Amino acid sequence: MSTALRWGILATGNIAHSFARDLVDAGFSITAVGSRATAAAQAFATEFGIPRAHGSYEQLVADPDVDVVYIATPHPSHVDNALLAIDAGKHVLVEKPFTVNRAEALRIADRAAERGVVAMEAMWTRFLPHMVRLRELLAAGAIGEVRTVIADHTQSLPTDPEHRLQNLDLGGGALLDLGIYPVSFAVDVLGMPSGIQAHAAMTPTGVDRQTAMIFDYDDGRQAVLQCALDTAGPNRAVVLGTEGAIELDRVWYTPTRLTRYDREWAVVESFEQPVATRGMHFQAAELERRVAGEPPTVLPLDESVAIMGVLDQVRALIGLRYPGE
Repeated sequence: MSTALRWGILATGNIAHSFARDLVDAGFSITAVGSRATAAAQAFATEFGIPRAHGSYEQLVADPDVDVVYIATPHPSHVDNALLAIDAGKHVLVEKPFTVNRAEALRIADRAAERGVVAMEAMWTRFLPHMVRLRELLAAGAIGEVRTVIADHTQSLPTDPEHRLQNLDLGGGALLDLGIYPVSFAVDVLGMPSGIQAHAAMTPTGVDRQTAMIFDYDDGRQAVLQCALDTAGPNRAVVLGTEGAIELDRVWYTPTRLTRYDREWAVVESFEQPVATRGMHFQAAELERRVAGEPPTVLPLDESVAIMGVLDQVRALIGLRYPGE
């Protein structure tokens, strides 16, 4: 793939490694990486053959050979990092969850509009081949009227109280790290809910250990969603309709198989498009299309802002409040 934009990567953690690996394999141009530690930036640059390594985020966004910055820091830092890049005239792809809350998401959206740059949430799942096929089937009415979405994202993750996921000050908890996936999926399929129910169990450090949600819609449709950070679950998703169902295999938010069933649960279609990597380059291609002037068809920025509002409502229901809010 030949691309026109020159990418810079802000931060060098695990997700940044996954993103860089996929972009390199797909032929995108990464010209610089920035870290608060020069040695970390240099090691990252060496690993992926990136020409320049910067020892600060400020140096990265000031680099004239960077057009777009991928924000790979933990979500409590997203708003500041994104605004730093936007103010330097860079387009931004911001890891999910887009921010900690809707107010921060609005700040990014407003600033991007003022500066005339593209801002987009890096919800990579939305752009994977099986998700594209899912939307095609739903648009064609392949399973009749859609009635229910069921999805979980449950993992067994570190329980160390000092770990980021357990730390209230660092935006920890299952909802923002894991729940963002089924929440975004439900919104993708059903749209914004008219009502939300939610219950959670909390950790001793005050973040949600697991959260269960039901989204209600005025026409009677529902989404049943769950996330948990200390129990590994099936990680499957299903869309139920009046004339059949579509199931996404484990792990549904990664490249996987889609199966369509009729009303008797007989297989009608099995779809699986092999993806050699994690598939994070599809979202990068979408951002480049938007920079080229093409309108977004999946996950426009106002939808990312609205999803943060949904997460705000869930947090209010379960009593999860972060410092400074």
